[in-house]
Order: sequence, then structure tokens, then C-alpha cells
Amino acid sequence: MLKALYDYANRHDLVPPAGYVEKTVKAYVSLSTSDMDFAEIEMGGEQNVLCPDIGSLANGKDKCNVLAEKRSVIFGDASPAKRKFFWDAMRETAEYEPVIRACLNVMEKPELIEKINQKLESHKIKAGDRIAFRVDGKAILNSDNIQNWWQGFRRQFLKTKDMAGSVCMISGQPVTPVATTSKITGLKSVGGHGSGDALICFDKPAFCSYGLKKAENAPVSEEAFAAVKAALDSLLKEAPVLSGMKFVHWYDCEIEWEEDPVYQCGDFDFFIDEDDEEEEETTELEIQQKEFAAVKNADRLIQSVESGEQMAALNSTYYILLLSGVGGRIMIRRYERGRYADLQKNLQMWHQDLELTNAWGTAAVPACKLKARLIRLLKYKKSDAKIFERLKDELTGITPSIIVAILTGGRLPDDVASRALRYIRSQMLASSESGNSAGQGKNTKQKLSPSSDKRRAQIPDGWACQWLKVWLIRKKRAEGEEAFLMTTYNLEHPSPAYHCGGLMAVYAYIQQKAIEGVNAGVLQRYYASASRTPAMVMSRLARLCNYHLAKLKETKYFEDRLAELYCALGDKIPVTLNLEEQSYFALGYYQKWAELHTPKAKSEMGLPAESDEEMEQDLEVEDETEMESAKDKEE
Repeated sequence: MLKALYDYANRHDLVPPAGYVEKTVKAYVSLSTSDMDFAEIEMGGEQNVLCPDIGSLANGKDKCNVLAEKRSVIFGDASPAKRKFFWDAMRETAEYEPVIRACLNVMEKPELIEKINQKLESHKIKAGDRIAFRVDGKAILNSDNIQNWWQGFRRQFLKTKDMAGSVCMISGQPVTPVATTSKITGLKSVGGHGSGDALICFDKPAFCSYGLKKAENAPVSEEAFAAVKAALDSLLKEAPVLSGMKFVHWYDCEIEWEEDPVYQCGDFDFFIDEDDEEEEETTELEIQQKEFAAVKNADRLIQSVESGEQMAALNSTYYILLLSGVGGRIMIRRYERGRYADLQKNLQMWHQDLELTNAWGTAAVPACKLKARLIRLLKYKKSDAKIFERLKDELTGITPSIIVAILTGGRLPDDVASRALRYIRSQMLASSESGNSAGQGKNTKQKLSPSSDKRRAQIPDGWACQWLKVWLIRKKRAEGEEAFLMTTYNLEHPSPAYHCGGLMAVYAYIQQKAIEGVNAGVLQRYYASASRTPAMVMSRLARLCNYHLAKLKETKYFEDRLAELYCALGDKIPVTLNLEEQSYFALGYYQKWAELHTPKAKSEMGLPAESDEEMEQDLEVEDETEMESAKDKEE
């Protein structure tokens, strides 16, 4: 992992000179060698610049960074010892770079310091903002003479251990290792510190081995680790957050984002910043053409694995890191590497395994980001202002395994199925007395009909059912069997539990047609028990169904559907269902419900095909506004 990061930094020219770190300079104090009373303030902008850095020593009481530091250190009285250290270093620097004398002149004139502080105040430069100096229009940070001085000055602060025969674990070269390494920034949003977190540290006995101390456990050179730090700092800037972790990925060669399968799969929350002018000039047709070309390129990569066609990208390797911060240290939740072609193929397999009809049988379940899909593994709540905090707190343990399963084509954890089933049961059995609060968000584009929430209680969540489908398919695939799961209902499926779910959907639909507006129907009373112990429930539902059928005109249609299902079920209804069978039950219910609401089914029942358009529209709007409302709360 460290070597891959080291190589990435060198390929992209990210490695800073030894002892330098990129920092933001808020403002510059501009001075002149010809007018010693001249002092103006120039804003530094948002772009980072290379500044000398002495690492963790700057956190002490008597030392600080030189040339560029906080305003309170240079011109304030917050830390006299640090202020003295800064200006003593500046005096030593003046021996190598004469223009520094203009800076030293400031310290001899209290009235000039007062003038500078007033101007800093007028520019709203706070005590904690970093400032530096410009002399005769040039930043002293860019002086070659000062850079040469700094390399010698900083050696007195380097903590190294003489370890004869030590080899750097990053570069493989003989090394005098550093005792402590610089901190990595960019993990503040996932539990890290604003000042950075340690990737390699041995300050606790539990982190040491074989009697070795600190750097002896993992010898690295300062230069090699600086490259690793530069690579991670760069990659973390654009890395998305997933369940309290940063998703970091890169390749061992240059790959355009249009060919990056992780970007193109659409599951991860990556955002590509493009030039605004170019974006304005791009027509809709050009966008479609680019998307089509990207898809064709991805298809060619997959096909080339089977056809033997030679493509350069097939030789590349991908690397993926899931990182978070814990107690000032970096926690590596997961590290994966593999072939680019396998990654592309596995991501396509993920989307194929997800394929499922929507709850009305009119189209596929709409695509969504992984974050939205993960919400379906939390306990269902009709309104939750802290849903993204719950993602971080409740799913951090299984999210790495889920991501690895997506990227490698492997099995999903069993906990995914149990959580998805819990979500479905809670969602379907929720009270339907009031409208879904997700539809009341400020971004709601369309009002929901009054009966929308009651309809929602009849229909399992499509994204939750997709979790079950993928879990079952990959479980069976790993066992050398077939799950027999299609995008729509499969009457030839061998699982009795699957057809029990189909029967449950027919019974629920018959009651809905026979008794409109019922508050506590078949689902509210029997779904939970039927999904676990169907033998105890199905006979009772069959008796109730006879009363409901007597009130309908479509009796023949429903009798035929029930007969098909009982033939598929066989001569024995399961007494109890395990986790796998409960998942089949939920999918059987969902797919049969969708089949009963297709235009074909409506036609066979003698009903107008558009009778459920309003219900379908309600659910689409509700799904959309639910995510918009959650996003508003997160922001």
C-alpha cells in the first residue's frame, strides 16, 4: 500500500522538498528594502504554497514554524517563547538572505508593528490566520538561499535513530529512519483531527513488537514518507464519504475519468469539476455522445477479456482504501487492489445482479447512489433528521465488506439480508394514518395524493428488495448453485418460500380490491408472521380470501393466479423460514405484486391500464422527495 502511494506521488510530481508542506497563507506583509517605514498587506488567496514545517515540534510551547506562521505568533503576545523562536530563526536566516533584514527592521520599531496590526485588522486577518512576508514584491518563501538555509537549520530537530542495516519499508533503500512521521490531513469529516492524523505511530506498547521501539518497528525515510503523505493529502481532497469513511482510489497508470469504472458506475458520490465555460458550450447532443462513447469503451474492455483483444488499460492495477480517523490516528478500514479489467467486469456484474422491476411492473427500479441504498439497511423511520449520522454510527462495521463485495463480485454479509428484511417489515407495517413526512420537504416538486402513504404500506421498498436479490444471487453463486431470480416473478422457482410470498401478495391485493380504505388489513395483521411461519398463516388467509372474492368481478382472474401459485408451491407449505427463505419470501411478494399491477394484468382483469398511474407517480415523487429532504437536513 505505502509503495503504491509512493509511486503515485512520484508519477504526479506531488513530492514536496524535504521539510516543506503545502499550506494556505492568508495574507502577506509587504515590505521594502528602500523604504524601511513601508508596510502594506496583500491577501494570499486560496491556493496552497510550500512552507517550511518542523512537524509536531510546532505544537510545543517553545517552538513554531519559521517564515510563515500564525499572526498571533509573529506579531502577538499569545506565546512569547514561540515569538522569540520565530525571530531568532529570522535573524539566522538574514545571514543567508540579505532581504530578511527588512523583516528584522519591523521588530525594532513598535510603531511599525502597531501599524501592521491595524492593517491586518482592517483586512479581517484573525490571530489564528497564517501570514508571511514579501520584500520588494517577492515572497521570501520562494528564495533559493532561504531554502538552502532551511535544509541545514531543520536537521537539528530531526529525530532519527541510528539503525545499522535498516531498509526503508517504502522505497527499499538503506535508511536512517525518522522516529516520528508527519500527519496526514483530510480526515476531519470522518473522525480525524483538523491538524492531521498519524498513519505510522508506535507510542503505545501494543503497537510495538519483538522489543523494538518506535521507528524500529517500521523504518521509513523522511523523503519516502513525504511522498506517501503528499499522495494521501491529494487523494483525500476529492474522496467521497461513505458511512463515516473516506473512499480513496487510484490506479498505477493514467486513466481518464471517462474510463474510470468507479466514476462511471454511478454508485459512489464522486463529483467531477469541469471548466464552467466548456460546460456552457457543451450541447445536450455532445453530452449524450460522450456518455455513449464512455459506455462503448467500457464494454470493449469487458469484451476484450473474453476475446483476447489487447488494450493498454487492461494491464493497470486499481487500489482502494477506506479510511477514517480515530484518536489522532488513521484507521485503515479496508485495502484492496486488483486488475482494472476485473474491476470493470465486477461493477457491471453488480448492476446486473441489481436488476429488478419496479413495484408496478412498468420499468426497472431506478438507479441510486450507494448512500441512498445504504439507508435501506437502517431501521425504518418515517422521518429522520439524523439519518446520515445513523449511517456513520450503525453501518461502519459492514460498509467496508459491502464495498469490497461490489468491487470484487463477492458475497454480501448476511447482516445485509437481515437488515433489509427488517427495513421492509417496518416500512410495510408502519401506520398509514398520516402522510409521509418526506413528501413535505422544501424541494417537493409535486404534492402526494392523500392515499399515498396507505399505498406505500402495501409495497416493499424496491431498493431494499435489491439488497435481498443481490445477497441471494451471490450466496448461491458462491455455493455453486443458482438463485433462479429474474427481474420479474418466476413461476418455475424451486423455493416454496418464494411462492408463499407470491400468495401473500395475491391475498393482500384481493383484500385491497374488495375492501377499499381498510386500516388494518392482511399485511398489517399477517405479513410479519407469514414471512417467518407461513404454514400457520396461509390457511387462514385462504379462508378470508373466499369472502373477499365474493365481492369482486375479477374472481376468475384471481382464482387462476392462486391456482398457478399453489401448483408451483407443491404439496407442503414450510413451517418456518430461515434467513435465506425469508429473503425469497420478500422477493416473491414484491415481484408478484408488481406483476399484478402491470398493464397486461389490468387488461386481463378488465380494468383500464392507467388506473394505477397516480399511485405509481406518488411513489416516484415520494422516493425523490425523501432523498431531497434527507440531503437538505445533511446540508
